[in-house]
Amino acid sequence: MGSEYPRVRQPKGKEAEIKRQLEESLFLKRYLQEKTQVLLTIAEQITQALREGNKVLLFGNGGSAADAQHIASELVGKFYQDRAPLPVIALTTNTSSLTAIANDYSYRMVFARQVRGLARERDVVIGISTSGESANVISGLEEAKRCGAVTIALTGQGGKLKDLADYTLSIPSKDTARIQEAHITAGHIICYLVEDALFSKTEK
Repeated sequence: MGSEYPRVRQPKGKEAEIKRQLEESLFLKRYLQEKTQVLLTIAEQITQALREGNKVLLFGNGGSAADAQHIASELVGKFYQDRAPLPVIALTTNTSSLTAIANDYSYRMVFARQVRGLARERDVVIGISTSGESANVISGLEEAKRCGAVTIALTGQGGKLKDLADYTLSIPSKDTARIQEAHITAGHIICYLVEDALFSKTEK
């Protein structure tokens, strides 16, 4: 006998659920095809800021924190091209700052305090929240606006965040997992567009 787990056929109900979740994810990916102008505009804002020597700050909670870090890593490291690193910072990675600010002020301030210290006029600040109601993300973007930064929101259906940012990509769903899947797809597209605009040697 081998050491592999036995292959157990899932009941049809489970198969139907898997297909339902995949169909919902595909629907939201297709929705992004209708938002090409939004994606282009967001990429252009980031490209312009980086070209002018400014930086990009990103933040969110939970899975959105992971998305912020993922997007930042693609731009600081490399995506498709071997090129110069870009000044992009996820504000979710310094546990000392996060815990100190939460302890000394409040959890609502964990991003706003960092934005106040780091953001300058014409930087780009990106807040990610699937509900659009995350108090600390909202506070972070409010502080970014006071700093004169360009603000971008990646959010789901509804919530205050979409009306606060200068530019918003709103995914028409309330399912956190499906929204996050659409967000990272959008993030990858934006990373490609930014990298291509800044480093491509071929005229399009």
